[in-house]
Amino acid sequence: MRPVSREGLVKPSGRAGPFWRRLSCAATLALACLGSAGTLGSQEVSQRTGVLTGQVLDATTQRPVIGALVEILGTGISASTDEAGRFTAREVPVGVFSLEVRAIGYAPFLYANAVVGTGKPATVAIPLVAAPLEVDPLSVTASYFGRTANEALTSTAILGSQGIRRAPGVQEDVVRAVSLLPGIGVTTGGRNDLTVRGGAPYENLFIEDGLEVPNINHFGSQGSTGGPLALVDIEFVEEVGFSSGGFGPRYGDRSASVTNITLRDGNEDRLSGTANLSATGFGLIAEGPVGAGSFLFGVRRSYLDLLFKAAGFSFVPSYWDFQLKATQQLAPRHSLSLLAVGAIDQVAFNNETEDDRFDNARILAPEQNQYFTGLTWKYLLERGLLSVTAGRTWVGFESFQQDSLLQTVFRNLSSEGENTVRVDLTLTPAERLEITAGNVLKFAGDLSYEVEMDGKYRYDEAGIPRPLTIDTAFSAVRNGTYVRAEYRFGSRVRAEAGLRADVYGFLDSGLQLSPRFGVGVDVGDRSTIGLSAGRYVQPPSYIWLIGDPGNPDRLSPFKSDQAVLSFTHLARPDLQIRLEGFVKRYRDYAARVWRPEAVLSPAGFENVTYDIPFGLEPLVSSGRGEAYGGELFVQKKLSEIPLYGLVSFSLSRSNFRGLDDIERPGAYDTRVIGTTLVGYRFNAAWEVSGKFRIATGRPTTPFIEEGPQTGRLDFSRYNELRFPTFSALDIRIDRTWNFRTVRLELYLDVQNLYGRENVDEVFWNPRTGEAEPEESLGILPSIGVNVTF
Repeated sequence: MRPVSREGLVKPSGRAGPFWRRLSCAATLALACLGSAGTLGSQEVSQRTGVLTGQVLDATTQRPVIGALVEILGTGISASTDEAGRFTAREVPVGVFSLEVRAIGYAPFLYANAVVGTGKPATVAIPLVAAPLEVDPLSVTASYFGRTANEALTSTAILGSQGIRRAPGVQEDVVRAVSLLPGIGVTTGGRNDLTVRGGAPYENLFIEDGLEVPNINHFGSQGSTGGPLALVDIEFVEEVGFSSGGFGPRYGDRSASVTNITLRDGNEDRLSGTANLSATGFGLIAEGPVGAGSFLFGVRRSYLDLLFKAAGFSFVPSYWDFQLKATQQLAPRHSLSLLAVGAIDQVAFNNETEDDRFDNARILAPEQNQYFTGLTWKYLLERGLLSVTAGRTWVGFESFQQDSLLQTVFRNLSSEGENTVRVDLTLTPAERLEITAGNVLKFAGDLSYEVEMDGKYRYDEAGIPRPLTIDTAFSAVRNGTYVRAEYRFGSRVRAEAGLRADVYGFLDSGLQLSPRFGVGVDVGDRSTIGLSAGRYVQPPSYIWLIGDPGNPDRLSPFKSDQAVLSFTHLARPDLQIRLEGFVKRYRDYAARVWRPEAVLSPAGFENVTYDIPFGLEPLVSSGRGEAYGGELFVQKKLSEIPLYGLVSFSLSRSNFRGLDDIERPGAYDTRVIGTTLVGYRFNAAWEVSGKFRIATGRPTTPFIEEGPQTGRLDFSRYNELRFPTFSALDIRIDRTWNFRTVRLELYLDVQNLYGRENVDEVFWNPRTGEAEPEESLGILPSIGVNVTF
């Protein structure tokens, strides 16, 4: 797909330049005009105060921590938590603060980026990690790095919502923010498909408030996890926990990574709202108390269609999304939360001219409607937590592609709906022992596919056309059960072991066992050595099963055996350094029968004129592969030193073998990836940040340039070439005003500051008979306005 947008940055036939130059001038002028009110803004900042509320919870059992002391550093203001673990601090000066939290029986913790304004009350959720009772919390130095994510001892990071929001070039997209971490590549600059340690985007698991979601993106790729823009509104996010390996047995059906998105609760102080206007759309959010809880509701609408029409683009996407979170405290130990998210994605084409029809012929339009919803009941035990979630996900796809004569060459009308019941139990029967166990049952009763593909573009290894016509429906059942135990030997050694058992009723694969274990040893007071290893099992995507009548019999879950060795050093409370080495070995990977050189590795928006999309071809679980490498991750949190940032650097290799048993670079073998992000907060009004990213080119396959198959991919030279090195410098300037009851935020985000035209793809131009690069746009500015009240 070749969307020309802030989310999908591919240059159209030369007509975008004047439009984007005008947008650049408008963005710069808007910031300058609003910035001229700097003196007034500074006076307002010094005179205004706001409200900070929050809840302190046990990170393991989620029990309220009673009597915790919460100090707002630099203000002399503090508060204590009540029986529900809640606290409220009023008349707090507006600004961004660190919170120091201490409680008996817990390790002290520093919470970064608590934003207090004159608009809505600021709401935070602070998890504390239990510590031996003999440790005096008042004598221990607090740290900003108090815990890990996803039951992982290695390869883990936690990103706060404010860090995601203000990261330059990220576009307030939680998935793009994750790509700043080590070992993570992206397929193109215009998409957020994550390629983690050489794995394909379909190997990633995404969880939103406890519900596993197949794809959390607008215009998401069927059978995979990427897209141009996450449909999760950053205003809803509390934090994102990411693991690129070593995650616990609670998480299954994916082999490369876990992205666990925790949504915040609406504020319980008063009714309030947020209005957002950006370069691509606008949104409205309302939140406030309801009953014994709160609600948070938002709606967003893009106006890309208006911009694209004004610019004369032939491809016009638009979207809506709707999000709701509601919570209720039914009793002191019982709580209920509801999550509901929906999205409408539409595509229109302008085919007025021959050039328009030629450009659009390379685009597979991915129109879709989707929703996911989950209802979670939590019960606090004396020494543990019981959580039950009932959820449903559903996506309706309408994908099609036409040639330059407006003849349909591909059409896909399908729906994938799945119901889930999940039970998780956490117990702490002894001070040093933690046990977790659970079960997740999924029933996909709404799997319906109506697919047609022209044989001109679907051909076998001999070049013989194999047109496809499918009209089928089926159901699928899967079940996963897990148990995990963690024990602390003294104060320096932590060990864990777990087992997961999966059954896939739609495959003839039997019981799949996945053992996992890890150990962490503190070396001195500030350093830790960690080791994790285990097996990860992943079934084929549903759409792969319909590509050939034999696929259900030939496909089985593939296995990924992984090991990670980690060294972490806390240089100071706000600065952490981590070195890691990893190795992964794949077997039973989906291999392509008609392309024996390749394993299946879809990269996002497909173009059926180049290759068969979505795994709609004969497949067999005979592929093998491996990936290995080393990573460096340095993270500085915002603290009393108003400088924050990160440095991530990765060296890795990934190789796979298809049916011809010849080892070749994997489709996502990005061998060097480096990212540096630095930000500085001058005061409560001004902040500046910049990000530089560089990555060696991923492999690509050349086209056949002579003979009857001219213009087709030359699989005899599969992944023989590479794209040029990618690099980009992004900057962002944030300006904030606090008026009596309103907080106004303005930002200018400039992507690709030095105008490098990175090559995203290569396409075959039948007019010239040559392969031509698809280059991203040069400098891309955007402005955003956020108003809270």
